[in-house]
Amino acid sequence: MELTEYADAYAAATELFDRLASDVPDALLDQHEPDGWSARQVIHHVADSEAQSYARLRRLLAEPSGSVIQGYDEAAWATCPTLGYETLPVENSLTVFRAVRASSLDIIRRLTAGDLDRVGQHTESGAYSVRTWLDTYVGHPAEHASQLQRATEGPA
Repeated sequence: MELTEYADAYAAATELFDRLASDVPDALLDQHEPDGWSARQVIHHVADSEAQSYARLRRLLAEPSGSVIQGYDEAAWATCPTLGYETLPVENSLTVFRAVRASSLDIIRRLTAGDLDRVGQHTESGAYSVRTWLDTYVGHPAEHASQLQRATEGPA
């Protein structure tokens, strides 16, 4: 994929998730997809994941090759009562999502071909390049958009 294609796909996935998440009625926020998360949990997860991606991209670009890219246990975050995935309103998470995606898109649009091979060391998956970051995060919200749809559709 070319850098402009990455940027366009990133923007499209952001718009899709933002539109779907913003349209979830309050009455459906706590409805779960079959054997999965509620719409509220999906929205909080995506915001937290994107905040992690925001920091990872900057670390990959600014720090020396081989810098640590910290993993995290998303299931533990989702079940931590203090993080509020099951209870907190989603507005702040949507604001975080929009802000970090917009800021990262600014960076993606500035990337050069040489930047794609900058590499850090992910604590869970080893060598982790800017290209890997793009492949992971460009479509991340779109993947969760379908999860959000399943949660709000309810039982068939």
